[in-house]
Amino acid sequence: MRRLAEELGVTPMALYKHVGSREDLIDGMVDQIVRRISAVGTGGPWKAVLRERIMAARSVVTQHPWAQSAIESRTAASPTVIGYMDGLMAVMFEGGFSADLVHHAMHALSTRMWGFTRDVMPTPSVPEDPVERERAMAAFAQRYPSIVRMATTAPHAGVGCDDDAEFAFALDILLDGLDRLHAAGWSSATRTGR
Repeated sequence: MRRLAEELGVTPMALYKHVGSREDLIDGMVDQIVRRISAVGTGGPWKAVLRERIMAARSVVTQHPWAQSAIESRTAASPTVIGYMDGLMAVMFEGGFSADLVHHAMHALSTRMWGFTRDVMPTPSVPEDPVERERAMAAFAQRYPSIVRMATTAPHAGVGCDDDAEFAFALDILLDGLDRLHAAGWSSATRTGR
């Protein structure tokens, strides 16, 4: 709050005339982000509308580096946030989904519905010294051959992934899977393995 007050050229106490606490301020910031997402994607097939909304969330969130941690830090959903989630569910209901499938779809979409996802854990850094690096890489290749195979043979692996393309790829897999389950009349009562 002090840093924000300094940035605005006011005293920290002046901020409290507008927000009750730091948490209230962050809630308001998250609501502003979510309002920008909610205005996107209406009408059309459920899959296209849902994809458009989630990709819009991605666009909005990536414009604000603080947004992911702000969204993840909330302990309760505001009416704006609940409205956004309700809108996503409405798209699926309008597409003919059962309440059961909508429930599971929302779990599967998880943080992706907000425009971000948790990536795999970062791999260890390699030593600077060329001799140590070669030794470490040889040991890594022996112990983790599948990682090395993927990293050395997949296009673009090891040179920096396109995070937006990876996000869209995973979203499309989820939406295609939901479409398949919906078409098959899936329900939690009919799933296998239970």
